[in-house]
Amino acid sequence: MKRIAIDMDEVIADFIPKHLGRFNGTYNENITIEELRGYYLEDLRPQLKEEIWSWQTEPAYFRDLPVMKDSQEVIKALSERYEIFITTAAMYIPASFTAKYEWLKEHFSFLNDMNFVFCGDKSIIQADYLIDDHAHHFKRFAGQGILYTSPRNCHETGYVRVNNWREVEDYFLR
Repeated sequence: MKRIAIDMDEVIADFIPKHLGRFNGTYNENITIEELRGYYLEDLRPQLKEEIWSWQTEPAYFRDLPVMKDSQEVIKALSERYEIFITTAAMYIPASFTAKYEWLKEHFSFLNDMNFVFCGDKSIIQADYLIDDHAHHFKRFAGQGILYTSPRNCHETGYVRVNNWREVEDYFLR
């Protein structure tokens, strides 16, 4: 059975609405998702980088993120034909472990939690495919990288790209 590794933030967990909402509320701004095309939020406000990053170190920050539309249904269907691993680079934010694990158990309870991988360098993942919004994870990954569209990566080229979970479904199941 082939393996699909799937990133968490901005792939199955919709990180941007909470992050952008908190920024706009905290700093009385009105930055839109469209303005993030090609950028991280901290690229637009580099003087606030430390404050923006500090939110993510709050232990419960990742616990209440919305689920990406159609991801549960498509991943459930994929799990009938593929071995599924959720691979999150949580080592960048170790305080996120518990919240991310609880979030996965709540929203993807049909997956084996022994297939939840909390790592840093994803090149260690032995899978046939990696669906991720960060193209740098593909550089040393031995399998096929599939770039999941995020505002920040809209200018990345040279990778198979999917824009939503229905396109993931088409790629793997049709």
